[in-house]
Amino acid sequence: MTLYIGVMSGTSLDGLDIALIEQQQQPLLRATHYVAMPATLRADLLSLCSSGPDEIARSALAANAWVGLAAAGIGQLLDEQKLTAQDVTAVGSHGQTIRHEPGRGFTVQIDNPALLAELTGITVVGDFRRRDVAAGGQGAPLVPAFHEALFAGRERQRAVLNVGGFSNLSLIAPDQPVRGFDCGPGNVLLDAWIELKQGHPFDRSGRWAASGQVVPALLARLSSDPFFSARGPKSTGREVFNLPWLQHQLSQGPAVADVDVQATLLELTAQTITQSLQGAQPDNREVLVCGGGAHNLALLNRLQALLPHSTVASTASVGVDPDWVEAMAFAWLAHCCIAGIAGNRPSVTGARGLRVLGALYPA
Repeated sequence: MTLYIGVMSGTSLDGLDIALIEQQQQPLLRATHYVAMPATLRADLLSLCSSGPDEIARSALAANAWVGLAAAGIGQLLDEQKLTAQDVTAVGSHGQTIRHEPGRGFTVQIDNPALLAELTGITVVGDFRRRDVAAGGQGAPLVPAFHEALFAGRERQRAVLNVGGFSNLSLIAPDQPVRGFDCGPGNVLLDAWIELKQGHPFDRSGRWAASGQVVPALLARLSSDPFFSARGPKSTGREVFNLPWLQHQLSQGPAVADVDVQATLLELTAQTITQSLQGAQPDNREVLVCGGGAHNLALLNRLQALLPHSTVASTASVGVDPDWVEAMAFAWLAHCCIAGIAGNRPSVTGARGLRVLGALYPA
């Protein structure tokens, strides 16, 4: 067996997803472990998404705390599976993105792969995004190459939709290179608004959004952001779409009921995904959804209504748990780095060519 572990924490900052895969012809998910994010670390990481005092020291300390969580979770996963560090070829550690500005030539992920290698006794591959940015790419999304490896093989076109804090599409078609790009906000604004107004970390199943009414004028203002009309390759993050951005948009028009803001935000996510897909792969007939958004029934129902000629379903429908696809992807990217296989796709990121992604920290 060739085993790899992937560690991922997304823009929701709720916790760390840890996935153990067996690398066969296709990656096989063997086991998973979840580590909840302590409130203090979550606050520290969120504060680092914008400028503030003493950022260098704060980011270094946050990185060490993040790695401590990852190492503890990896140890627990190994114990549960009765494995040792020597049984695992490598850990792929994505870290936590705090700044992503490829237009300015940089992307920053909180991580300390050297410390993770010390704490686990396992070779670690980290820093996956910067090589693609150095080659002129967006550095994101990186999952389309993995989606291609995992979900390609049918004769018809299919799209893989990852809805985390932000949404991104992987477009798979026979005899064509995989394409993909960020569509815009996924859960990031929905989560921020319900946390602000109701104190809940997320809108379970989209029930609060489903109880409100879409406000067309607000939707039009939100949709007018230049990101949505830009063509791919493109990627985005909290630097563009965040709670202050939403509050500024709300201030530009008449007052809107809180629940109707939530309904409009869900419609924004659904429409921007739909428009992105129809513009890039209009004959698509299948959408497989992964990430936390796969559990938002209101969002899935709205996507199905907007895409009547496609089936919209969770990746569970093809045997892959939607909660673990991204962590699996970084385990697979660690395998690619060690094997010398390119992990990016220029058709996705716009890089000048194929590149092996990641930096190696031997056990």
